[in-house]
Amino acid sequence: MARVLLLVPSATYRVKDFLEAARALGVQVVVGTPEAHALQAVMGTGALEVPLHDPQAAADAIVAHDRVAPLDAIVAVDDGGTVAAAVAGERLGLRTNAPEAVAAARDKLRMRARLDALEVPQPRYGALGADAGPATVATVVATVGLPCVVKPTTLSGSQGVLRADSVEEAVEVAARVRRIATAAGVDARAPLLVERFAPGPEVAVEGLLSDGRLRVLAVFDKPDPLEGPAFEESIYVTPSRLDADDAAAVIDVTAAATRALGLRNGPVHAEVRVAQGRATVIEVAARTIGGLCSRTLSFSTGRTLEQLVIAQALGRAEDATEPMAGASGVLMLPTPRAGRLVGVEGSERALAIAGITAVEITVAPGRTVVPVPEGNRYLGFVFARARSADAVVEALRRAQASLVITIEPDTGPEGTAVAAAG
Repeated sequence: MARVLLLVPSATYRVKDFLEAARALGVQVVVGTPEAHALQAVMGTGALEVPLHDPQAAADAIVAHDRVAPLDAIVAVDDGGTVAAAVAGERLGLRTNAPEAVAAARDKLRMRARLDALEVPQPRYGALGADAGPATVATVVATVGLPCVVKPTTLSGSQGVLRADSVEEAVEVAARVRRIATAAGVDARAPLLVERFAPGPEVAVEGLLSDGRLRVLAVFDKPDPLEGPAFEESIYVTPSRLDADDAAAVIDVTAAATRALGLRNGPVHAEVRVAQGRATVIEVAARTIGGLCSRTLSFSTGRTLEQLVIAQALGRAEDATEPMAGASGVLMLPTPRAGRLVGVEGSERALAIAGITAVEITVAPGRTVVPVPEGNRYLGFVFARARSADAVVEALRRAQASLVITIEPDTGPEGTAVAAAG
């Protein structure tokens, strides 16, 4: 029986879906995580202690484990394990990406430099060092142009991503982004990325690479405009309603970006803006779509996205990846304000709406919640399927309107209210 190591960060939605995929494929699983004892107790599966924050140390632990129980593949469930998976996979001779390619995809500034080298369409960009004052910000913004977007180089989920429409605003935004990044554990000396705001609708591309060949599994529309100042995502729907020329431009630029980064194997999730027939790369990640959003994807073979990823990592013959007929989508339930979540009511009403297939509230009552850009976690996910993308979007909007979110002001140890950051 094939053995697969799943690399799982301390906090993720994704473990259950990958474990179910492995069982469906008849694959033995070991979970590698920084908190092995806790995860083993919760999931009831074998777990290996792996320090994902240190890819070389993580690879040492994985190679040592392989000597006792050989591995056939390593799959990173989220961003946090992608570099460690590549380092360990290369040392073990497994089907993987070059570590430097994954590291470039993991760091937005390094990604920009690689795309620039091969002239892949992307926004003009610059960097702000940790000691950048107002004059430096003004100089960088003058080079990049306005409006611009300031973001940390290694965070995801729109955390710390903010738009600025003037130099004065860019100075304030850069300071706020720096605070968010540092609070999230980013090295205070790390640079910030500044890039020209790219106009046009944004889409997401989900694909699988096999020896450098990109198979596009889905293109998702994001029907809510992402114009800033923050960029909290809400609805994804597939198939995309882009016209044929724009859709082809999106796929071509995604493939060009993977080549520029040097990615050759495994999942790819890309964010692309398209306007007037020109596609612009916003981001490329060497992982699958985040959260529970992969549940929107279903293929004619009955395979899930996680099954396709594991099978590809094992080098198994590729299944056909034609999507099922109709359209599907997901609402990532935004956090409306900071505080303590009392609860989310109305799931039954949402499920009664034609087209709604599931409602998953993923944050437990009593937890402190923080909206984007300080936070990066959604309250839950609502799924829909219908004959058309328009019908899916309508169902998801009706479902969102039927949900009642109650959040109370959070209080500190002295009973004083805790204000929202920023």
